[in-house]
Amino acid sequence: MSDAIVVEGVHKRYGVKRALDGLDLAVRRGTVHGVLGPNGAGKTTAVRVLTTLLRHDEGRAEVAGFDVRSDAAEVRRRIGLLGQHAAVDEELGGRQNLEMFGRLYHLGARRAGLRADELLERFGLADTGRKAVKQYSGGMRRRLDLAASLITDPEVLFLDEPTTGLDPRGRAEVWSAVRSLTAGGTTVLLTTQYLEEADQLADRISVIDDGRVIAEGTADRLKAMVGGDRIDVVVRGADRLAEAAALLGEGVTVDEDRRLLRAPAPDRMRALARTVRALEEAGIEAEDIAVRRPTLDEVFLSLTGAGDEAHAPKGTEVAA
Repeated sequence: MSDAIVVEGVHKRYGVKRALDGLDLAVRRGTVHGVLGPNGAGKTTAVRVLTTLLRHDEGRAEVAGFDVRSDAAEVRRRIGLLGQHAAVDEELGGRQNLEMFGRLYHLGARRAGLRADELLERFGLADTGRKAVKQYSGGMRRRLDLAASLITDPEVLFLDEPTTGLDPRGRAEVWSAVRSLTAGGTTVLLTTQYLEEADQLADRISVIDDGRVIAEGTADRLKAMVGGDRIDVVVRGADRLAEAAALLGEGVTVDEDRRLLRAPAPDRMRALARTVRALEEAGIEAEDIAVRRPTLDEVFLSLTGAGDEAHAPKGTEVAA
């Protein structure tokens, strides 16, 4: 399996500000590769460089085997792009929008119509294809946007924060559509601030900060960088914290404000059973007890050394 995207030492400056500072990236064909980072990390700049919308200052970048600077026209023939903002006309129907995109790509009237029908069916919009887009839900609009980006059946699709502003149902609809793309062999580069989104969709993840990659791997590998599974116990009575901590054994950490104990759990369910039994025998009541894995939030904070949650990407803890 070869790489659909190759980025080596790419720099992009705006005056004295470095938007990309030696970015390196490799994306395997037929996979979803997540690029994760906070606002200002360089995610959108990277997408703009790779889609030929912006020229980089130094380094090399190839998409689908073509250099984004010297072979920009060939790159554009092989890619699709879904940006952060809707590109469809809200006064037109879904089918009319897709036909319009088809004609803009010189597909011809008949072929544009057939492609529109195919994409509406593929993304569950066939029944609403003649309805004005202004009547669509947020999730439906983004699915239509996604369909429009696929009008030419691109080899590589760039999704730049595709679910920003959507409610949970809309995000789930877009996620389902993205999964169907990779099942058909499309390569997807996904930028996101949502940790859960990267966790759900990406085969591999690159964490970037200040315009460069600071870690890369599968979600599980990145989580392993900040430790293995753990048991979290919230003790009802603060006066029993020290006693409960002693029962949990070595490696336990105590958060007195939240009455939270956290201990390593290398054997997961056995550790959970032992902890529950020990607390019951000691008569210590727990408000909550669960086995959890590290989250991508914790990975990011650990890698950047940031204690400020405002600097971290968005997301929620995923319980085991």
